[in-house]
Amino acid sequence: MRLTRIVVAGMAVALALSACAGGGGGQGGGVGETQGGASSGGLEKSELLIGVVPVASSASLFIAQQRGFFEEEGLAVKTEIIQAPTAVMPKIVNGSMDAFLTSYVSLMTINDSGAAKLKLFQHTMGGAPGFCAVVVAEGSPIRTVADLKGKTIAVNVLKTLGHTVVNAHLQQAGLKPDDVKFVAVPFADQLGALASGKVDAAWLAEPFLSAAKKDGAVQIVDTIGGPTAGVPIDGWGVTEQWLARYPKTAAALHRALAKGQQIAGADRKAIDEVVPTYTQIPADVAAAMRVGEFTMEADRASVQKLADLMYGFGFLKARPDVGQIFAPMAG
Repeated sequence: MRLTRIVVAGMAVALALSACAGGGGGQGGGVGETQGGASSGGLEKSELLIGVVPVASSASLFIAQQRGFFEEEGLAVKTEIIQAPTAVMPKIVNGSMDAFLTSYVSLMTINDSGAAKLKLFQHTMGGAPGFCAVVVAEGSPIRTVADLKGKTIAVNVLKTLGHTVVNAHLQQAGLKPDDVKFVAVPFADQLGALASGKVDAAWLAEPFLSAAKKDGAVQIVDTIGGPTAGVPIDGWGVTEQWLARYPKTAAALHRALAKGQQIAGADRKAIDEVVPTYTQIPADVAAAMRVGEFTMEADRASVQKLADLMYGFGFLKARPDVGQIFAPMAG
């Protein structure tokens, strides 16, 4: 398999994801409360730091920023590139980071661990066909999910979204999770591992998936379909403590994010326009990649389905009541 084009497209996100490795990176910096604990507009806090992952899901925030929605609410928003909430939990817990992009899987895992009490503040993306899939190398004899028995599958992180949805499709095919071996391989390294034979299959999400298929990789199952159809991907998270401490700020932030989300859901060109501004993804790649569904709210039944899958596979100690993970303004 030729990897040149995959590395160009794949490393774009990998480089962006590593932007915060030195600490305090991205576009952000430390921010504090306004003098006297309230802004002139009545907000408890007007300067916010938000953790963003350089993927399509973050587009709604950057649309809101580009169109002045935060400014209209009296908010000054700075962003910091993060890999996942788990990597910046100290900032989230101590309040130096106000909000952050989080997958539903990560949010439920963190709550289950007791590390923090997080709330989903605003939904961003729901799963859609073509967004993520399992692929094999060109010429591989593996052609169905059942053929994966005894094989090694790469996922970006163990016990997160990829691991969960692949397990669901293994189960549907009559296999058990331990019939295969899962290994953690960063997205940017998965195609190299696949080409060299270190893994037999790889779970990829966009834009890596499109780049891999263009270079000859063969998709054997779309992992947003069948038992995982419509599962939610991610949203903006906050802590319960932050919500209680800054209720007026929270309401203002939610209004601005919701306006950006509404535009993202109605205008794909708005997404394509902002993605290159906060990632290293070229405009043509951004316009070609598939994205999930930008809706105002997540389907609660689909969230519960995801939670039940995680619990069933032993990724959660307790089966969550998903109604409890949403902040009041999230509906």
